[in-house]
Amino acid sequence: MVGSSSTNKRGLGKGLGSLIPQQSVFVGGRTIVNVDINNVVANPRQPRTVFTKEALTDLAESIKAQGVIEPILTRMRDGKYELIAGERRLRAAKLAGIAVIPAIVKDFNDQQSLEISLIENLQREDLNPMDEAEGYARLASEFGLTQENISKRVGKNRSTIANMVRILSLPKAIKESLRKGEITVGHARPLLAVEDADKQLHFWKEIVKGGLNVRDAEILATGKDHAKTKAKKGGRKRAFTTNVELNSLVEQLTEHLATKVKIFGTPDRGKIEVEYYSREDLERVLELITGGKIKRPETISAPAPHFSVIPTEHQAPQPPPPVF
Repeated sequence: MVGSSSTNKRGLGKGLGSLIPQQSVFVGGRTIVNVDINNVVANPRQPRTVFTKEALTDLAESIKAQGVIEPILTRMRDGKYELIAGERRLRAAKLAGIAVIPAIVKDFNDQQSLEISLIENLQREDLNPMDEAEGYARLASEFGLTQENISKRVGKNRSTIANMVRILSLPKAIKESLRKGEITVGHARPLLAVEDADKQLHFWKEIVKGGLNVRDAEILATGKDHAKTKAKKGGRKRAFTTNVELNSLVEQLTEHLATKVKIFGTPDRGKIEVEYYSREDLERVLELITGGKIKRPETISAPAPHFSVIPTEHQAPQPPPPVF
């Protein structure tokens, strides 16, 4: 089942629109075709490796009731339709027992195929952090793109790309833990500040075993509780919040920003303190806070008076030489 051309254009997302030639996908009676689902083969460059059974089952039930509303995107390879975008739809359609599936057939090269697959997954559902990092690394290693090139193509800040690629330097066990969802990128970030791989593994085991939140993981990895340390050095300080409502916000902000966050004061008045570990980390945090609507750090004269973003006393080591 295929909707109107305007609906399909919106469904593909803003990022995909920059890669798919305008006025070529949705015109002409032969552009969108119904193909035998068994003639569609997997994309060897598919960045997503984890598909949750529950999500696929829900989508399959929807397809049974409504059909496949949005066509998959393919290219011809050796007489077959090689999938470029829409693997969740394809898998769910197979679960639903659909014999044919609507498909757009276009002539994309290997680089475009990977870019579109990566963008589609970033837009539609939270991509596993390992899949995301590996996707960026492949764009760099296979096609020679710089971090700046990648950021423009996928619509992400360059510092975000750099920080995601850094997690690939972690030990295999930690990366698999990230892939399985046992820990988050926020848990992995402070481990990057630990130079010894054995220590990284030790701290990771403690994080998983103790079910530590991101803030506790940072304290464990750095060996410091910065809130307590600063209170001792600075003498009289406004106390870190013990308010239950604000503590809940601290946890949520810490998870969202993937770094240490503290709230001082009460629900009526106080301040929020966010730590960063490098210039790139500062750019990443500011992008998350403002949605990218802020000047780069070198052009910022001063932070907003009601919100402070401060460098931590424990500086993370510089990342390894870029692979680009």
